[in-house]
Amino acid sequence: VQLQASGGGHVQPGGSLRLSCVASGFALADYGIGWFRQAPGKEREGVACISGHNEATDYSRSVKGRFAISRDVAKNTVYLQMNSLKFEDSAVYYCATDVGPVCAPLSLASIRDEWGQGTLVTVSS
Repeated sequence: VQLQASGGGHVQPGGSLRLSCVASGFALADYGIGWFRQAPGKEREGVACISGHNEATDYSRSVKGRFAISRDVAKNTVYLQMNSLKFEDSAVYYCATDVGPVCAPLSLASIRDEWGQGTLVTVSS
């Protein structure tokens, strides 16, 4: 099982980025996939999750309405479209699997199973 996150970069406030998480060694239908982020000096924060069995989505209040999680089963890839980016969205973003097909609450980052290596998002002018 492996997750490869990419797509981070530098963007101005109000801009957009799309992160990708390529999964290998398992089918997306079998696991929920979540995006998490960690800014310097802060705890890891759950951002969004998409369930494996029915593509139900969940978002943190801080990103709801601005971010969208989706997946492409044929490419075994989960995406995080980030719009209207703010300074406080700057962080290293990670994707991670749930232990099963249903997304656990985003507050429970510690129970996620496999983690990707992270991709840095910097929002600055």
